[in-house]
Amino acid sequence: MDRLFGIFQLLFAGVFAATAIGTLINMAFIATRPETISVVNVIIGQTLMIVCLLALSRILFKKGTVRIRPKE
Repeated sequence: MDRLFGIFQLLFAGVFAATAIGTLINMAFIATRPETISVVNVIIGQTLMIVCLLALSRILFKKGTVRIRPKE
């Protein structure tokens, strides 16, 4: 059962990393728009979202790899 949780953690780590990359691409498209306060707000919000997603992905990846490894 521990391995199953580890597999899920690695799966969700990949999903969160892919979401962060998608958000980064979306932010690049939004940055080409004319400067308004809403564009600046979106860039700030998406930057925070990317940082949080990558941090959560890293935590899940580390915990998942620990659970996947065979115990000696």
